Amino acid sequence: MNQDYVEWLVKRKDPAYAWPVRILMGILCAAALVMALVVVWGPILLLIAGAATFFVFQMLSVEYEYLYVDGSLSVDKILGKARRKKVLECSKEELLMIAPSDSYVLKDYETSGMKVVNCSSQKPEAKTFTMIYQKNGQHYKVILEPNDKLLQAIRYTTPRKIVM
Repeated sequence: MNQDYVEWLVKRKDPAYAWPVRILMGILCAAALVMALVVVWGPILLLIAGAATFFVFQMLSVEYEYLYVDGSLSVDKILGKARRKKVLECSKEELLMIAPSDSYVLKDYETSGMKVVNCSSQKPEAKTFTMIYQKNGQHYKVILEPNDKLLQAIRYTTPRKIVM
């Protein structure tokens, strides 16, 4: 098994407000289309409504890609299956601990003022892991939802920093 490259994609659960917002944006676009046919400044309104709908739909569709290459874990946020934004990049030297989110081991590593980033699907039945790492003097707590292959790759390169 190749331990040098592992990637995993996790789709975030749609928030409760997603469908009402999508329906509202569709109604807004339909109203802007009617205004474009009636009022002189209507095409400008249609253009604004179309652009707003595009960005709202992209922000509601979120996926996280975990990529583990040669001891370095990077997490990217993919918006609307089109735009990619880097959430974090962590080398094995910066990693302090990875453990299941309900593990007692994490209590020793948590500090006040720690920045928390949730990169999981946010489904209640999902098995999540918490990664704690330090970069430039700042501690970060990242909630992940890795698969077994990703966990084994991390365990292969840093066996003492992962609790299963």
